[in-house]
Amino acid sequence: MRLQTIVFLGVALLAGSVFAEDATKVKEKGEKQKKDKNVISLFDGKTLKGWKSTNFGGEGEVLVSDGSLVMEVGSDMTGITWQDAKVIPRSNYEITFQAMRVNGFDFFCGLTLPIQKGYGSLICGGWGGGVCGLSSIDSYDASENETTSYREFKAKQWYKFRIRVTDEQINAWIDDEEILDVPILDHKFTVRIEVEASKPLGFCTWQTTGALKDIKLRKLTKADLEKKPETKE
Repeated sequence: MRLQTIVFLGVALLAGSVFAEDATKVKEKGEKQKKDKNVISLFDGKTLKGWKSTNFGGEGEVLVSDGSLVMEVGSDMTGITWQDAKVIPRSNYEITFQAMRVNGFDFFCGLTLPIQKGYGSLICGGWGGGVCGLSSIDSYDASENETTSYREFKAKQWYKFRIRVTDEQINAWIDDEEILDVPILDHKFTVRIEVEASKPLGFCTWQTTGALKDIKLRKLTKADLEKKPETKE
């Protein structure tokens, strides 16, 4: 009996040691990620710090609720614009975030962002609810250029978004499925007059309540640019 007790205690101590070591590794990994100078968190989940409600005229309220940034339905648009243009690079960066259509029938995610010397708007769920694409390429909207695609978006469901701008390409993914792959050379990128106020970086909705969270910007390193982005097969 005494031998069994000693063995049991030894196993317990060993398990405790392994657990503590794993916990230390997780903590160190978390601290390392926090120290990544290339990542900028654009939303703290508590306040609208860094943002302001976009003056579209007829916009709904912008607020923080349950850790999400909510853009309530407007007539016709509601949005937020980032205030510090110096933080936003014009190329070689990625923006990741989650977005949800809370209610409404049109786009719940309209992200305007720099594309080198120009700007563009990633539109998801537009033109009646299902059109995705980039506005505008050579003056053609998301509904009528090479990026046009269709997707069903369920209300009150979060979707993960990633958009990547480099000197050569602009790519975007929804839940790791690529929806944009556009060469930048020989194209002119502009935005519609309705979203001019969203520059240099802004989100908006159209006759729809949308929610955002986990908004992050990451400046791409040389190693990132040399590595092909991972996509869902």
